[in-house]
Amino acid sequence: MVTMVGNEGNIEKLVKDLLYLEHDAIAAYDSCIERLDDKTLSAKIAEFKQDHLQHVVVLNEMARELGIEAPTEGDMKQMLTTGKIALADLMGDSAILKAMKTNEDDTVTAYERASRHEDAIPQSKAFFMKAHEDELRHRAWMETTAKSM
Repeated sequence: MVTMVGNEGNIEKLVKDLLYLEHDAIAAYDSCIERLDDKTLSAKIAEFKQDHLQHVVVLNEMARELGIEAPTEGDMKQMLTTGKIALADLMGDSAILKAMKTNEDDTVTAYERASRHEDAIPQSKAFFMKAHEDELRHRAWMETTAKSM
């Protein structure tokens, strides 16, 4: 699925949409962790989940500073992100990681766009760039690991 997050017209909507995306990602990570047979893989995924939880902390602070209500859970896309994982579970750990990689494609794109958003102040842009680097790292590991299985 191709995300539109990062194309918002204002920073308030961007932060809100990034929070929805992060909550969707966390739900997918939870589903992935519980479904992976290889506990070494689960541990690495749990490590990556911590990055997403940290992103939520920062985005919640941004929302507070912007005076907007921060979403506390995902949106309808969560059914898609977790559903892909459930279907992939039928085919094993490699398929689960490939499904997670497709979810990471969206977060990579969203943070790449966010880092260029015209309303983002330098501090926000720095966070968006760091989150983008996190997502690139997650995606690369998932892709490489899935291929090696």
